[in-house]
Amino acid sequence: MGVDVAIKGLTKSFGKQLIWNDVTLTLPAGEISVMLGPSGTGKSVLLKSLIGLIKPEKGSVVIEGVDICSCSEKDLYEIRKLFGVLFQDGAMFGSMNLYDNVAFPLREHTKKSESEIRRIVMEKMDLVGLIGAEMKLPGEISGGMRKRAGLARALVLDPEILLIDEPDSGLDPVRTSFINQLFVDLNAQIDATFLIVTHDIHSVRVVPDQIGLLYHKHLAMYGPREMLLSSDEPVVRQFLNAQTVGPIGMSEEKDADQLAAEKDMALPPLPPIPLQLEPSNGVPRKSQRPPGEWCRQNGVTPPPNSFRADSVLSTSGASGA
Repeated sequence: MGVDVAIKGLTKSFGKQLIWNDVTLTLPAGEISVMLGPSGTGKSVLLKSLIGLIKPEKGSVVIEGVDICSCSEKDLYEIRKLFGVLFQDGAMFGSMNLYDNVAFPLREHTKKSESEIRRIVMEKMDLVGLIGAEMKLPGEISGGMRKRAGLARALVLDPEILLIDEPDSGLDPVRTSFINQLFVDLNAQIDATFLIVTHDIHSVRVVPDQIGLLYHKHLAMYGPREMLLSSDEPVVRQFLNAQTVGPIGMSEEKDADQLAAEKDMALPPLPPIPLQLEPSNGVPRKSQRPPGEWCRQNGVTPPPNSFRADSVLSTSGASGA
């Protein structure tokens, strides 16, 4: 079962450049959270902060009662055993075949026999659809296969927290759909706490239980999927619905003249909220809520035609025309 990750007041700078300030949220145990935002807003920096690779100037990240921002190296080493990490490019060792890449954490951090290691490695490779490719080198396979191999490696220590950095980067829409389904199926099987960083709006609309948006050096919003997909907050509405009308421009923020020119423009209607992806076996995950539950509980009227099987992200109004 996954564990809560409580982030409070997190602030990070590189020199004089502030990356983000006072980021506060809790990743609920066993749920799938997604973090998105314009390029350069520090999403990957946040992931690295959660495993202690980067030290924030302020704030705390508390896991199982341990603040990884201030704990000893020994405690940090133990807490890291709870994590599995899928890096953006898979981060495979180029000179090792896929089997040895996936086996590496087991050989490094456990005293398991080679027969036990083989059982676990083949189980995880089967889980991500890589049986038959275990002897291939990373340079001999596609980017999508490298990501799946990286995911198998992230799973071999049975993590309670899984961090995933831009899994759709470099993948075509079909492979992105397959890997989205894989994440949902994995969450149903292992109940780990997931945090996925992505730019893919379709993935954000159908995969997570919780959505967060980093913008202009702060956390603009974090909460249940339906809350953000029905939100009229300008930054959230613009980003999640791929619109040009709103405060985000080509260089993060639009200037005052651009915003003034858009002042009287009619915003495109919010598209319907789609159904959330279910596991392949059709059995809802433990953290999955009935469609429309958050809206009903909070008195929010969702966009027309929401929660139907044919609900899709409309691009007809994406330009704000």
